[in-house]
Amino acid sequence: MELDITGLNEFLAPDELVRMGKQATQAARDLKNGKGAGAEFTGWHDWPITYNKREFGRLLKAAARIRRRSDAVVVIGIGGSYLGAKAAYEFLAHPFTGQIGGQRRKIALYFAGINLSADYHQALLDVLSEKEWSIIVISKSGTTTEPAIAFRIFRQALEARYGKRAPERITVVTDAHKGALRELARQEGYERFVVPDDIGGRFSVLTPVGLLPLAVAGVDVKAMMDGAGQARQDLLRPFRQNIALQYAALRQILYLRGKTTEILVGFEPRLLYVMEWWKQLFGESEGKEHKGIFPASAVFTADLHSLGQYIQEGRRDIFETVLAIERVKSRLKVPPTKENSDGLAYLENRRLAAINRTAMEGVRQAHVAGGVPNIRIVLPKADAYHLGYLFYFFEKACAVSGYLLGVNPFDQPGVEAYKSSMFRLLGKPGFE
Repeated sequence: MELDITGLNEFLAPDELVRMGKQATQAARDLKNGKGAGAEFTGWHDWPITYNKREFGRLLKAAARIRRRSDAVVVIGIGGSYLGAKAAYEFLAHPFTGQIGGQRRKIALYFAGINLSADYHQALLDVLSEKEWSIIVISKSGTTTEPAIAFRIFRQALEARYGKRAPERITVVTDAHKGALRELARQEGYERFVVPDDIGGRFSVLTPVGLLPLAVAGVDVKAMMDGAGQARQDLLRPFRQNIALQYAALRQILYLRGKTTEILVGFEPRLLYVMEWWKQLFGESEGKEHKGIFPASAVFTADLHSLGQYIQEGRRDIFETVLAIERVKSRLKVPPTKENSDGLAYLENRRLAAINRTAMEGVRQAHVAGGVPNIRIVLPKADAYHLGYLFYFFEKACAVSGYLLGVNPFDQPGVEAYKSSMFRLLGKPGFE
């Protein structure tokens, strides 16, 4: 993976990155040695090499069993309990069929408990009535409102459909030692996997939280872990060879210059939910104590026809980070025609992928000229290995960036505010 900062040449002082690099290096050292804020939730840092291989093997066997009996799987969870799996699924699957790689049999993943919409959940129930289906429910406690409601609804529907065999179709990912969901799984005999105690939800995509649904869908999760393992090794290097530390340092430099909004941009639709995952990772990690860069996202070129004007000439408190995929599969070309009524003769027989890359460069040049700093992260190809690398890269950069900002990147105290207000309005006991 590559970090291209040529789009920052006009915005950085000569020694600025070197000076911030010293702080980033210290932050990374504190992270690795467990001396920073929230150190009890940094198990993800070495997870790509310390994960339980025996448990991983059990996960693969469970995924195979679920695949054999199901056409569809409802993944119930919210926040970090679904975004990583959703991001990887959308990134790796065929955009119209949902097929993963060379898998002969397609298993559709549907996500529930991500909102409180009656119409959304009813529509999913309607779809499932014509399928053989199972449930994967992911929750540390089992009492988070949105997934807990969804689990009640879909568990009841599953039991009505399959009767005494319903427990065979429910798999739980939850706390190792306590919680309502763990106790229910014990009582009902659901197969159970563990959310590690020292890994928070938004850092959990490479644990059973993300890997079990993805393995069911046919993703090569071993390749994902291999990619993350390589990233862990690479991102222990000194600052000059460490793109995660460089990215974190650059974000802090730009923030101190008043660039308070980062727009993560992709030129491939498959990146949409990777960017949604990124928004939770950075937003929930950094948005504290009235600090932090606001994480936004856009899919180009589509959003150039909606947000493009603002980015080009709006407030100059923004910077862009572009996620680029170097090699794409399709060799699709612009076909020639006789009449040229659309004026595209100059593009005939040129590959669409090359045109898209040129558009990316044209946008970069225009936005930089308009006063928008531009960082580019280049992913070699869109596969499971490089996605695992990307996930780990962002996790490492986010942790270091939070330390540079002076916040604990591993807690989320503000999330409780909306819950308390909602519980009071709903009449939950103890919140009157």
